[in-house]
Amino acid sequence: MTEWPAADDRNRFARRLFAPLPARYDRLAELLSLGQNGRWRRAMVDRVTPAARPGGLVLDVASGTAGVAIQVARRTGAAVVGVDLTEPMLRQGRDRVARSGQGDRVRLVTGRAEQLPFADGTFDALTFTYLLRYVSDPQATLAELARVVRPGGLVASLEFGVPTARLWWVGWWLYTRLVLPAAGLVTGGREWYRVGRFLGPDISRHYRRYPVGWTMRAWRQAGLRDVGVAAMSCGGGLVMWGTRAAGDGAGGSDGAGGRNG
Repeated sequence: MTEWPAADDRNRFARRLFAPLPARYDRLAELLSLGQNGRWRRAMVDRVTPAARPGGLVLDVASGTAGVAIQVARRTGAAVVGVDLTEPMLRQGRDRVARSGQGDRVRLVTGRAEQLPFADGTFDALTFTYLLRYVSDPQATLAELARVVRPGGLVASLEFGVPTARLWWVGWWLYTRLVLPAAGLVTGGREWYRVGRFLGPDISRHYRRYPVGWTMRAWRQAGLRDVGVAAMSCGGGLVMWGTRAAGDGAGGSDGAGGRNG
C-alpha cells in the first residue's frame, strides 16, 4: 500500500501522485467514480453561481486539469483563476481551456492552497476539489482559503466521503479496496493502480481524524457562516458550502443544515 507521508511532505507526495496522470485524468476519474464525479462537480458549482456573475472573479483551488474552472466560466460568465500544485496537470488544463473556448476567462497558475498569492477579499467566490486530504493542516488551509474571499462571497467544496449507512458502507469498502485498484490497473496502468490502491484507505484515515462535524466547525472557525453539507451518491461524495462572514467572521452560524443527493 502507498504510505501516507509525514505532514511536511504532503505537498510533495501530492505532486508525485498526480504528475503521471494528466493525459487520461478526466476520463478515468469519471469511469472510476462510476460516472458520479461530473454530477458532484455540478452540485458544487451550483453553490457558488449566485456570487459568480459576469464581471466577477472566482478562484478554483486544486484546479487540476481545469474541469471545474471551465464549468464555472461557462455557466456564469465570470473570470476564473485556477490554482494547482502540479504543473503537468496544469499543462493539460491549459490545453483543455484552449479547446473549450474559455481562454479569455480562465487563467491557470501554480500555487499552494496553504499560501495563496492573492490579497484579502480578492474573489467573489471560491471552489476547491479533493483538497483537504493533501494538506498538513486543514484548519489553517481553510482559513487561508476564506481570507481571499470578499465578505458575502460564497465558498463550496467537493471531497470524497464515506457512507454512514451500513449496507452502503460495505459496498463502498469493497469497491474502494478491491474493484478500484483493479479497475485502475486495467484502464490506466500502474499509475492508476497506485492511486486506486491508495484512495480508499486514505479517505477512511482522513475521516477518522477529521469527521464531517469537525470539518463543518473548521469552516465556521475560518470565518464562514451558513455552513451546509450534502452527501452525494449515498455518501460517496461530499459537497460543502458557506458564506464569507463580514469582518473577521470567526464563529459563524451553521444555518444551512445538510441533505442527501
